[in-house]
Amino acid sequence: MAPLIVTGATGGSTTGAPAPNRLEIHDFVRDERMFSLYIQALEAIYRLRQEDLISFFQIGGIHGLPYTPWNDVGPTQGNRWLGYCTHGSVLFPTWHRPYVALFEQILQQYAKQIAATYIRDTAAWRRAAEDLRQPFWDWARNMLPPPEVISLDRVTITGADGFRREVDNPLRRYRFHPVDPSFPPTWTRWQATLRHPTNQTPTATDNVQALINTLRANQSSVTSTTYFMLTRLHTWPAFSNHTAGNGGGANSLESVHDGIHVMVGGGGHMSSTEVAGFDPIFFMHHCQVDRLLSLWSALNPGVWVNTSNSAGGSWTIPANSAVGPLTPLTPFWFNNSTFWTSRATEGVSPTQLGYTYPEFNGLDLGNPIAVRARIAQIVNQLYGGGVLSRFPPLSGLAVGGESESVVSATKDATPATAPAYTPPAGVASQGSNEDRTDDGAVPTTEALSPSAGLSPARLLEWAARIRVKQYELGSSFSVLLYLGPVPETPDDPWTSPNYVGAHHAFVNGVPEQCSNCTDQADLVIEGYVHLNDGIAKHSRLGSFEPNVVKPYLSGALNWVVRKADGTVVDLENVPSLEVTVLATPLTLAPGEPFPVAGETVYHHDITRGRRGGSRGATD
Repeated sequence: MAPLIVTGATGGSTTGAPAPNRLEIHDFVRDERMFSLYIQALEAIYRLRQEDLISFFQIGGIHGLPYTPWNDVGPTQGNRWLGYCTHGSVLFPTWHRPYVALFEQILQQYAKQIAATYIRDTAAWRRAAEDLRQPFWDWARNMLPPPEVISLDRVTITGADGFRREVDNPLRRYRFHPVDPSFPPTWTRWQATLRHPTNQTPTATDNVQALINTLRANQSSVTSTTYFMLTRLHTWPAFSNHTAGNGGGANSLESVHDGIHVMVGGGGHMSSTEVAGFDPIFFMHHCQVDRLLSLWSALNPGVWVNTSNSAGGSWTIPANSAVGPLTPLTPFWFNNSTFWTSRATEGVSPTQLGYTYPEFNGLDLGNPIAVRARIAQIVNQLYGGGVLSRFPPLSGLAVGGESESVVSATKDATPATAPAYTPPAGVASQGSNEDRTDDGAVPTTEALSPSAGLSPARLLEWAARIRVKQYELGSSFSVLLYLGPVPETPDDPWTSPNYVGAHHAFVNGVPEQCSNCTDQADLVIEGYVHLNDGIAKHSRLGSFEPNVVKPYLSGALNWVVRKADGTVVDLENVPSLEVTVLATPLTLAPGEPFPVAGETVYHHDITRGRRGGSRGATD
């Protein structure tokens, strides 16, 4: 039998774009027709027999459990690693591109069938189905998805008869029918996906407030982390995956992605690799990951997948083999005889898979210089406010000279919810109604880079680099950093006023079914927590100079390790953990879109001698 070919969604149009836009989820839920079709199509895929190739269970299972071949693509002989996904690899961003496109393809297939049943405004509903694409959740802009995604058990849609009605909300959870017998006991107790489960018993429910608290507390950190990722990483190894030592001084795309998984799951399905694909928010999250790949590619034209080592490999990629732009992205068939490859997925607007993003509307995609300039403006407007506002003279304060690295440290820290913005022409609005001012306008962050004729602005950017063995604890975990005491009660560590950010390990929660957890037991992952906002908020020092900041961090910086389910881990049980403070001079020169990093200085003495502190020999 011929395999299912991954084409992505087909048909439709968006003005100014070569293919229909994927929309941000806050905008998407306000589109009556698209949202109504999406909800019904998702429910239709849920109802398919779990054995059906295009059922939600089968597509979600490509990412992990039940570890069975999909679309007749079996494992490579001798491979022990279960599953197709390419975490910790240069293939991480590109493998997920046809994966999300596959889900989008099946979703639209059912949306078109449903639209054909509408008896009122039939043509408009059919157009909506043609234009329908998977929405993305821009957590770097707004960490709180709309209620339709995280809290409402029922939603209102328009049915085929034209009347509005309430239906069960499939975006809240997926109900297994039944839980697959191959699942280990960890996952057989819950009949549906959970986010922040209230307990570990079969009666557990979602703790929605804990989810909201966690997401809100991390807005500033995730926004600045995303900005540094987009603007400071310029090589594929540094950008693509979380393996330590790839360089760059900022979090990789995979590292940022890992954190969202752990924060959303909270010990539920999204926080474990083997079952994350069953949570319906998974594809919304990975659509955003793919969008960030497009934005980064526009800022770094010509940089794409390099040849590297596969590390632990996958079900179909041998361990420690060479992988690169032509490695088959299994199990996603390009045609009847070949698979998609990273080279085939390349592009800031991947029309070959049938979609685009609003940021590229109206741009001449054949002019990469112009595209880069425009996307740089958009990235600054969306994510740069918290970082760029600390540069003098942008803060309105004078620069005393090159040695005075910052005088704006007393500015209030970036608010928990990043400021809204006026979308550039041709870019769809991203944000909820709460982002708007009383008169309905959206506040702007204009002129974020120096104008011609001004002197370069300088800033010393402080961060904590966290390195730890990914599989050390046998499940997903987080290293939480505080400027001040660690909360004495573990109930809600994210909402402590001293919390400044975290690094997350997103791993298989069932080590006995994960050969990689054994074969790659010494694999170290790396991430960064940027500290300037926290220093400004908590210290009131008035400077980021080393002679001022180092004594403060030596006494104030603390950390704790918590598993995704909330269990606090004694640092004695995480011997690989190493937290190192570093400072990087950033220069924002006239006419340049982004700050340029100078030579990083590692201040090992700030944490040396403490459990989990730096083991570096010199400063």
